[in-house]
Amino acid sequence: MALRLLSCVPRVIFAVVFAGLIAISAMAQDAMPLEGLSFAKKMKLAKAGDDTAQLAVGIHYELGIEAKKDAQQAARWYRESTLKGNIEAQYRLARLISRGAKGLTPDKIAAATLLQAGAEKGHAPSQNEFGLRLQNGDGIDADNEKAAFWFQKAADQDYAPAKVNLGLLYVRGQGVVRDYKLALKLFSEAADQGDAWALNNLGSLYEMGWGTTKDVVKAREFYRAAIAKGNQMAQANLSRLDGMQANAGQAGAPAPAQTQGN
Repeated sequence: MALRLLSCVPRVIFAVVFAGLIAISAMAQDAMPLEGLSFAKKMKLAKAGDDTAQLAVGIHYELGIEAKKDAQQAARWYRESTLKGNIEAQYRLARLISRGAKGLTPDKIAAATLLQAGAEKGHAPSQNEFGLRLQNGDGIDADNEKAAFWFQKAADQDYAPAKVNLGLLYVRGQGVVRDYKLALKLFSEAADQGDAWALNNLGSLYEMGWGTTKDVVKAREFYRAAIAKGNQMAQANLSRLDGMQANAGQAGAPAPAQTQGN
């Protein structure tokens, strides 16, 4: 039986030159709450009602750390922590029930509701994630202007993934007036924070000469920096760029530079 959860809680941009998809940000790999304590001790604290321990136990079950992976148990402990006001647990619960898993029925509407509640409380990851839901119409009506609003809220808190996602809206002119220079600024800030997608996207802007002087040398540098962080799209972009230069004398339209978000 699926676990019963909270019922209510108060890129193709241009076909020829630029392509990409917005992706939901990956699960944050922050330090485990109560790091240094054993799983058994965290469980004891969780059963006693400690919301931080409940969050930690949920992460253990969700990721299979010192415990067998169990989405139902993860959701159970995230829910307990959420009911005590833990926003990080609420954020993780939303992401989990959005995906669904064995014994856990997906519920994108409930996930969007949880994310909105976290966003309104000022939680930057929730603001970014809620912006993505608004952009993609995932569990809520699509609205690019509102998506931009929430990306901006998270970006104002220096949250790198939101800067990347907001920058892409400025590249596309979706929900905001197209502004390549502002996109370049946002990507640059996120790149300085080590965001791999920001590095890839900077490479694309320099390759295309959007918001800056066209500079293939810099484009290569940014693609390589993104590749060093494991970004496969950057590898595809660099390989394509190498192929374009090797076949510069051949006729035919160039393949698109690709960018993506968190």
